[in-house]
Amino acid sequence: MSPVTIVLVYQSLLGIYGDRGNATVLSKRLTWRGIDARVVVVEPGEELPADGQVYLLGGGEDLAQTTAVRELTKDGNLFRALDAGAAVLAVCAGYQICGTTFTIGERDEVVPGLGILDVETRRGDVRAVGEILYRWTKPDGTESLVTGFENHGGFTRVGPDARPLGVVEKGIGNGYDGSEGAQQGKVVGTYPHGPVLARNPELADHVLELALGHSLDPLPRPTIDVLRRQRIAAVRGQQDRSGR
Repeated sequence: MSPVTIVLVYQSLLGIYGDRGNATVLSKRLTWRGIDARVVVVEPGEELPADGQVYLLGGGEDLAQTTAVRELTKDGNLFRALDAGAAVLAVCAGYQICGTTFTIGERDEVVPGLGILDVETRRGDVRAVGEILYRWTKPDGTESLVTGFENHGGFTRVGPDARPLGVVEKGIGNGYDGSEGAQQGKVVGTYPHGPVLARNPELADHVLELALGHSLDPLPRPTIDVLRRQRIAAVRGQQDRSGR
């Protein structure tokens, strides 16, 4: 069986907040299950592989966003990969550029995005900086807490063809209606860094299941579970001496 290919997209543009760690998390959670994985890093000017299973877009500034949109549109292979069933995880700036439009610069120039998520982003009234905690509604209808660190000036509206990932408990998230992130088909967008998949293993497995097209067996990791509970308690401003 061929290894699962995880593509880190344009790290020199969309990799300034440590979001490349999401690739490490996905690769490790596959190998822990006995599934071979490989991580491919692609920079602007290099051809994106069209046969990857997961594509990761991270944080970046205005110029990086517009450059990434231009290069990815010219390349075309991200769209071909999606047509073939690949999954995308897009964080912060990566989330914004996956939408239909977003704004850049002091004049809030509206520019087109990749159009793979039905969302649009405009400058918000405040800058969202700090810990965020939101209740993610999983595909089975149950909820899981997602934690991370947000740092963005854009507020994002989710259109009818996408759905919010969850509801904010602490922080700003999408900014308009208390929602956070969006998903449309196999494209998942969210604001938190952390990296977000290191803090939220269930979300990591969700991305893998989208890419593989089937559910994965549980992967017990008690140490990770304890650290996660402690992080959630810290975001809520609570003490958690017992690790519960």
